[in-house]
Amino acid sequence: MENHGILSKVQDLTDVELALLLCLVANQHCIIETTEEALDKLEDEIQLIASNLFGLSVTVTQCSRDTTLKNFSSDILISDQITVDDDPIPNVNRNNSSYRLERSLPQRESRLPNIIIIRHLSLATHQIQIQVLELLRTGRIFTHTAVYSIPKPFLTVILDLKSRTPLVKHLNDHIFLSHYHDPEDGFANIEEGSEWTEDDQVSLSSVVHKSIGRDYNKHSSFDIEDIELLSHWSRSCKISVEVKRYLHDILTFLRRHRAVASGVTPLATKHFELLARTDRDLLTKYRSLAPLHDLDFVTPSLVQMAARKVYRHRIAIVAPEDERSMQYGSNLAAISELLEGISSGMVIEEVLESIEVPL
Repeated sequence: MENHGILSKVQDLTDVELALLLCLVANQHCIIETTEEALDKLEDEIQLIASNLFGLSVTVTQCSRDTTLKNFSSDILISDQITVDDDPIPNVNRNNSSYRLERSLPQRESRLPNIIIIRHLSLATHQIQIQVLELLRTGRIFTHTAVYSIPKPFLTVILDLKSRTPLVKHLNDHIFLSHYHDPEDGFANIEEGSEWTEDDQVSLSSVVHKSIGRDYNKHSSFDIEDIELLSHWSRSCKISVEVKRYLHDILTFLRRHRAVASGVTPLATKHFELLARTDRDLLTKYRSLAPLHDLDFVTPSLVQMAARKVYRHRIAIVAPEDERSMQYGSNLAAISELLEGISSGMVIEEVLESIEVPL
């Protein structure tokens, strides 16, 4: 594939920037988690990435148990000031005072932004989570006065704590990938935006402060054409028979793992193949990871990376009393001890370690 300078820009991305880029390329949505102390910083970081790196409009809404559908629908909209053209009605009295007052007022138009950041969606009511699901599925949101359609590109980022309560089942399954940002990894945009330099030979009054955000320019930022080009490259990626078998072995082992409740959904499998490389006969969509690594084929390491991102938020750990061996007389206390402390990430790593990697 031709390198138009995009791949060199990918190498400099942080983990959060890369997660957002993957979702934009695949036209999907994500969950980003962190600790409670770092949540505000991560929110600011994502906003800076959206506006500075991708040049996209962004808004933030925070959910709670008291959030209503009306408040949620209005919070995710942004307003643009529009230019008022000449009145199309020629016979209107332009000297009328009410007409002049109306023309002098700024005219604003509401719309959905390119990126919506939703904080603490897990605390919202079932109705609001279903509203988010409908927005992701249909690309539209209904209010009492209008219907708003999503722009292109469009991305919903669910920002929450690592210890959050699970989302509604169907909404959780509709999320493309999840990512945990460790606060120790830092916040590149915020930290670089707060740095300042000082010349030792000048007075304190001549201190030079950097502008907020990383120093993005046209050579380091991603525009819509770059995202579309990455999507085009992803459609040409190939996958060998051995890697395809490896991918399906992972699916089979995850479904049959004794700690996994309810198996793995078909949509999760669809997203798994979409992130690693989508089979042309199944989905005819995108292969997202390979072109970001300057590859036109899928490797086993990309499959492993996709499994960790796609299944971490989807796998539910079975309750001890529902573990399958209980049907054959296993001891409940022993099963409880076996499952204690097991997480979805541990299940994924155990499965990846137990499957032979193709050469």
